[in-house]
Amino acid sequence: MENENKNNQLQIELKEDVAQGVYANLAILSHSMSEFIIDFACLLPGLPKAGVRSRIVMTPEHAKRLMYVLEDNISKYERSFGVIRMPEEKQEKGKTFIPPLSDFKGEA
Repeated sequence: MENENKNNQLQIELKEDVAQGVYANLAILSHSMSEFIIDFACLLPGLPKAGVRSRIVMTPEHAKRLMYVLEDNISKYERSFGVIRMPEEKQEKGKTFIPPLSDFKGEA
């Protein structure tokens, strides 16, 4: 028991090549009964294809945890810096609706 972290905190290693990050301006989500798949891609003007930069595969439970932590962090961001406005936002019955990309075709 002496080797356990006293605060019971998870230690995460961030390697230098991963710490640089990968730019993505498009996320494509799909799922099966047992997993969610998120492909992060970069769509650049004038190019016919969006190149997938990274693929994340997770369980439905972890996908839901990700949704909650994103909601929480977006709320904190908006309290600090103001509401994030989306150009395609529509108000429907008191709710904000952001339509998915249309005419987007992906390849697996």
